[in-house]
Amino acid sequence: MHVKPEYREKLWPTPWVFIATALVIPASILVLVPISLLAGVITAAVLYGGCVALLVASSPVVAVKDGILQCGRARITTDMLGEAVAFEGAEATQQRGPALDARAWMLIRGWVSPIVRIPIVDASDPAPYWLVSSRQPTKLAAAINESRQPA
Repeated sequence: MHVKPEYREKLWPTPWVFIATALVIPASILVLVPISLLAGVITAAVLYGGCVALLVASSPVVAVKDGILQCGRARITTDMLGEAVAFEGAEATQQRGPALDARAWMLIRGWVSPIVRIPIVDASDPAPYWLVSSRQPTKLAAAINESRQPA
């Protein structure tokens, strides 16, 4: 009996994104300090909290389970996929840039450099492949490729 592989990761923002977002704090205080320092501090805290909440809430999940690849809200059965390939470093940059097909479906996060290219073998699908960010691209590609094998 062949056990289908499972893989799951959430594409959380890196700490630098949260630090950069913290620039809303001094900006809010600077704008509101002529009116009231307390109003500036409260507004800064609320705005930064909102930014953090949005970053966390919008972090997509990439998962392979029970023969289904889920990337954010998109889902596709792995029998509709070709051989997934992981890319890191300059190769990942090439895949996201000059080698990118404009018809490709993408789930890319700027704070996650490695990617996985997943060909779509369904002729009726307008996207030739999916391009997905992953912090562990070789594990994701392996899970997809193993999941494609017959049970």
